[in-house]
Order: sequence, then structure tokens, then C-alpha cells
Amino acid sequence: MGGAAGYMRRVKVVRAVAAVVVAFWAVEGVAAQDQPPVGTVFGPINTMDARIRVEVVATGLEVPSSLAFLPDGNALICERPSGRMSLLDLATGDRIPIEGVPLVFGENDAGLHDVILHPDYAINHLIYFSYSEKAATGSGSVTVVDRARLNSTHLEDRERLFTAVPSGDTAYHYGGRLVLQNGYLFITVGEREERYRAQDLDSDNGKVLRLFEDGRVPSDNPFVNRAGARPEIWSYGHRNPQGLSVRPETGDLWEDEHGPKGGDEVNLIRPGLDYGWPIVTYGREYSDETIGDGITWKEGMEQPIYYYVPSIAPSDMVFYTGSAFPQWRGNLFIGAMAKRHLNRLVLQGNRVVREERILGGRGWRVRVVKQGPDGFLYLGVDQGMLLRIRPAD
Repeated sequence: MGGAAGYMRRVKVVRAVAAVVVAFWAVEGVAAQDQPPVGTVFGPINTMDARIRVEVVATGLEVPSSLAFLPDGNALICERPSGRMSLLDLATGDRIPIEGVPLVFGENDAGLHDVILHPDYAINHLIYFSYSEKAATGSGSVTVVDRARLNSTHLEDRERLFTAVPSGDTAYHYGGRLVLQNGYLFITVGEREERYRAQDLDSDNGKVLRLFEDGRVPSDNPFVNRAGARPEIWSYGHRNPQGLSVRPETGDLWEDEHGPKGGDEVNLIRPGLDYGWPIVTYGREYSDETIGDGITWKEGMEQPIYYYVPSIAPSDMVFYTGSAFPQWRGNLFIGAMAKRHLNRLVLQGNRVVREERILGGRGWRVRVVKQGPDGFLYLGVDQGMLLRIRPAD
């Protein structure tokens, strides 16, 4: 079966097989152990304001936790528990392991959390990545951030920029989201299931932090001159921040975090402010008892821009700016792990005026949400896949 005619016959066979696979998945949903072939397309799917298709870009991933697009059209992809970082061919789904990634502690919530590129990556080839490692002393573990130079598929000149203080004895609530903005590095750190740490200024845990991109502490951070406070703290009173993004039209930093049973939050982050956990929350204990005094407001503590009851377990977040979906420009997209969908928030100023839950019937635990250079949205799901959302027409 050679030549153009043979090629077209092969294409028809592949498309027919893919159509059967799509039809099955559309009815049955997605089981954690099942993965369709790379190139499988779901849809068309109607959302409130767009008609979309979802394409399988890569499979065989173990809890994908982050994605960073490289200038050459490939991407870096992280897998949380194993600590693998790979060079991903977005056209074929093929991956090449990156060498030189340090040993990662990968139990429960721990692992390789995030990877981002320096804004001048095309010149300096610098990447930043966060992960969990065993504490240098004792039995605990910590959130850390390293910087390294990517040379083909090797990390070189790796240096430690940040180690959270203190270590935590549980393997939960690490945070680990990173943002680079105007020469500053922002880092989220969870409270490690030690709730009081979120209010303690002598701890990095339960905080959003700000450093210079080389790891130095800026002299204008809000707590630099306060005795006993960690100078890198930017905001505090956070539980387990899983999403961090800059809103392009304003330059504001936004964050999302897990509540307990209910009370997941979307916050506009301002320097020096207290976001309330565990004193103020819209959530409850998993036993359904109240947390603390059971209050949702207290003077001097910030209210969320938006909150979810029951919990959706928010993950990565991104403000959409692309041209593929002009009707989505300025919208905030958040992954939902517990409620298994892509959460879309329509904003007017700093107010949410509409929420949409996209792909809710698929069973996908959405952990990674990124906008690609092509203007499409890319989703990493715990079922081991990287997906691409593109217009249906």
C-alpha cells in the first residue's frame, strides 16, 4: 500500500479506529487505568461560549504536575511522585528524560511540583523548579526551589534558591507553585497540615513568598524589618496554595488554595495581608464539625474573590489571553481535581460574574492548566494524559 493513495487509505483506517475509541470514551467516561491513543480527539463539545474538541497529546504520565513551553516548539513536563522531568514532543507525545534532576521525595502530596522558564530563556536557558525533599536534619520534608541551566536534555549549574523553614512531619500541603514577574520570584508553600503555621510569621509554611529571581530577599518585602518574621513572606494565612498566576491586564498576582471540606478559595494577593486560615474559612472539618470559632469573616483578614462549597480541589490556574478563543479572553481557568472538570471564571474587574464547569462528565482530575503559544489550552490530568483544547471549527 504505497504512494498517495495508500497513505490516504491508512489515514482513513486510523480515523475510523479513533472514531470508535472516541465514541466509547464519550459514553463510558475515563477510568484511571485507561488511556486512549495519542491523537485521539473528543468532541465536538459545546460549552457556554465555545465549541471545542479535546485532543490527547501524551499518555503514560504519572500524575503530571507542570508544563512549560520551550521556544523550539517542545515542552518540559513534570511528573509529581517520580520526580521525572522530560522533554516532550508536542507533535508526537514522545518524551526524553532530563538528566541532572535531583532526588525528589515523592510520597502522598510530595514530589516534583512546578517548572517555569526564565523570561530570557532563549538567551540564558535558565529554568526554575520546585519539589519536595527530605529535610537535612530530622525525619521531615520541605518545599525547595532550584534554578538550573537546560542544555539539550541535561541540567547544568544547578543551585538552590530557597528551602522552606521549618520542615513538616507530614507529606501533605507543600504548595510549590512558581511565578516570575519583573525580576521577582513568587513561591507558594502550604502549611503542611500544621494549621497554626499559616499565621506564624516565623514560618514559611502557609505563605506566598517573594524573592529576587536569584534567590535574594527584596528589601521592600512587607516583613523585612519585623523581628522574628521571615523576610521572604509576601502574604500569609494560606492553607495549601495550588495555583498562582499573574493577571496580564493588571499585573496583579492571583492564587487558589484548597480548603478542607469546602472553602476552596481564589484570592487576589496583596503584600503583607492575612488571608485568614485557619481562623477564617468557608470550610468545615472532614468530620463536618466547625473549624475554630466557625467564622467566615474577621476584621484584618482578607475575603476571597471567590470560594467553592463543596470543594472542587483547585489546582493550576491561568488567565486566558490567546486568539484561538477570543470569547474567553480575560477569563480565569482553574483545574478541579475533586470535582473533575476545568473551571472557568468570567470576571468583571475583580468580581466573578459567571462560573462554568467544562468537561465535567469525563472523570478527569485536572491538575495542570496552561495556555500554549498556539493559543490552545493544555490540561494535565491525573489519569496520566496531557490534553489539548482547541476550537471545534
